[in-house]
Amino acid sequence: MDNNLSESLPERTFQYQSSLPSLPVPLLETSLSKYLDAVHPFASEKEFKATADIVSKFQAGVGKELHQKLLQRARTKRNWLEEWWLDAAYLEVRIPSQLNVNFAGPAPYLEHCWPPEEGTQLQRASITIWHTLQYWNLIRTERLHPQKAGKIPLDMDQFRMLFCTCKVPGVKKDTIRNYFKTESEGPCPSHLVVICRGRIFTFDAVCDGQILTPPELLRQLSYVKERCEGEPEGDGVAALTSEERTRWAQAREYLINIDPHNNTILEIIQSSLFVISLDETKPYSTPENYTNLTLEALTGNPTIRWGDKSYNSLVFADGTFGSTCDHAPYDAMVLVSMCWYLDQQIKVTTGKWKGSDTVRAVPRPEELVFTVDEKVQSDISHAKRQYLESVQDLQVVCYAFTAFGKAAIKQKKLHPDTFVQLAMQLAYQKMYKRPGSCYETAMTRKFYHGRTETMRPCTQEAVNWYKAMVDPTCDADAKRKAMLLAFNKHNKLMGEAQEGKGFDRHLLGLYLIAKEEGLPTPDLFMDPLYAKSGGGGNFVLSSSLVGYTTVLGAVAPMVHHGYGFFYCIRDDRIVMSISAWKSCHETDAASLFNIFCSSLHEMLHLATTSQL
Repeated sequence: MDNNLSESLPERTFQYQSSLPSLPVPLLETSLSKYLDAVHPFASEKEFKATADIVSKFQAGVGKELHQKLLQRARTKRNWLEEWWLDAAYLEVRIPSQLNVNFAGPAPYLEHCWPPEEGTQLQRASITIWHTLQYWNLIRTERLHPQKAGKIPLDMDQFRMLFCTCKVPGVKKDTIRNYFKTESEGPCPSHLVVICRGRIFTFDAVCDGQILTPPELLRQLSYVKERCEGEPEGDGVAALTSEERTRWAQAREYLINIDPHNNTILEIIQSSLFVISLDETKPYSTPENYTNLTLEALTGNPTIRWGDKSYNSLVFADGTFGSTCDHAPYDAMVLVSMCWYLDQQIKVTTGKWKGSDTVRAVPRPEELVFTVDEKVQSDISHAKRQYLESVQDLQVVCYAFTAFGKAAIKQKKLHPDTFVQLAMQLAYQKMYKRPGSCYETAMTRKFYHGRTETMRPCTQEAVNWYKAMVDPTCDADAKRKAMLLAFNKHNKLMGEAQEGKGFDRHLLGLYLIAKEEGLPTPDLFMDPLYAKSGGGGNFVLSSSLVGYTTVLGAVAPMVHHGYGFFYCIRDDRIVMSISAWKSCHETDAASLFNIFCSSLHEMLHLATTSQL
């Protein structure tokens, strides 16, 4: 084949999957010394010495054996972590996932062509659905460009999980069912599910090999809406997906036992492309204040979203949009990529359909009616009760900081993400007068089926810098030097984490090997400092950069006395969502936001004045 020709062929979505490197296992001593470095800010001298002793015993003894077993496992798998991570982080977790594990967010269309406006809900929905179906088709025909970091291809496997995917509850452990196929692999389900007022409908999004046009989709949605408005509310079986996992698994088994047709309905929902939730609320939001929309996306009506579905498109009565997604099959970056695509398409077409208005004779949507009895109804009301109780406890603020953004930070030759992370560190320490264990997501998609690694931003350097900032005897120059040391340390750790050289997933692997072999839990994991520094899912600040686009998300805090902190960094602003639990009197999302904003100002000022 002529070389020039092969270069001009478009890259296919999954073409690099077979050539991606395997996920590496870091050196044991490196991981342990990084771990010691990370716990340092949370320890007194005496505690630190005790932990250092535990670590050196672990390194010479049981840790060494476990590490050898881990290397053995890595020889036979391209990604030694993949199954373990899925099980430990998602599938074995028993708490309700819709509020605690799912990620949700507002759509940014209200910033340009679609400000909140009544009477636009279905018209706009038909257009977003059409663009979403185009995106599905891009993945199905492998025409979506493979993503890269510079010239290095990134793993695209998670994109297979965006459509036709659903988590199914199990008594001890859930499973993920993925029905998606590319064109070359065979037929892929093409039906949609619409949930409205506790009732569930389905229709095919493809007719005679053609994706339904917006006018055709509008007709289908109007049919559902009219049916639901003229008749009583449905049973709201979807609310069961917001229940504690084992309870939902048992309720689901019972549903299937009373009528095999219920199983058919569950299969239709599970295999559907995605779920469209027609919501009757009007969560008024603006480009500067997305709070209502974000809160509604994260905590809205449980009878109209299928919490286990990998993508629920939420359509509100005022023509605004949001989403809630099961986190198990993929990480937020996949959804962000699609939502950014949707935002650009809607912007380019000014939210209008310019094609044909002809509506073909497409079969009407079919209602999926579960057979329920008194027990199912009581399961549903129990699910609703526990869900409403939990969501009333969640505080979310979602605001834009508009004083400056990426442009001003880059002008100071500082990394924008590190800038935001350190402002968060500074804000937390100002508020609590102590360091807070912090988790930032690092992406490991350079490796086969790579997902994430933990990066711990609360470094000793960040703590030293905070001390300099509040020390009246410190001049601007000393503060700036301390800040730059904190920047460099953060950038170095983040770079290493992305190269598969973090330590959190490695430690998890060692812990799980001990568990699988039936060995007692090593002392390293029982040490109070392990949890105090965030280990075992105990991070007080759980944070993630959603990216540099208009797309934003939100998550609940990881621990009761913690915060969820998602943000996107745009040229002229930083938009963030902060969540906290109201029942914890020590935390307050609004206060943290305010202190965070003043920290951002303080840092930019410091970066400006000290160069003189």
